[in-house]
Amino acid sequence: MNQPFKLDVNGQTHSINADPDMPLLYALRNDVGLNNPHFGCGLAQCGACTVHVDGQPTRSCVTPLSAVGESKIVTLAGLGTPEKPHPLQAAYVEEQVLQCGYCINGWLMTAAAFLRDNKKPTEDQIKDALSGLKCRCGTHISILKAVKRAAEMMG
Repeated sequence: MNQPFKLDVNGQTHSINADPDMPLLYALRNDVGLNNPHFGCGLAQCGACTVHVDGQPTRSCVTPLSAVGESKIVTLAGLGTPEKPHPLQAAYVEEQVLQCGYCINGWLMTAAAFLRDNKKPTEDQIKDALSGLKCRCGTHISILKAVKRAAEMMG
């Protein structure tokens, strides 16, 4: 049975009527109208659906609406703007990381939370923090370079 939800997404409130068990991903894409995050595996294994829920990277494909409550949700669209990109977004452009871009949500949203809490990470710490993500294009080396660059920009 559907019920009303108020979602705080990228600083804007969206009212939707949905099943409490519906994954947050579906609400963000179908009800809020965002093109990102993406559906990847549906099993919380690839990271393409990653968003921040109260600042924590969260796999939205397995997070039911009922678990979100009054939380603040930030998607890739809310991380930065074209005029003022997040340092990670700027570093991705500078390192020319993207190929298909399908997995970018997981990498950027996970790395943004990691760098927020780790100002001067080592390469091994970065690799460990991002180890649960998948990229089929094989841009892992470029991603690592971009996260290192962003850490330097932020530090």
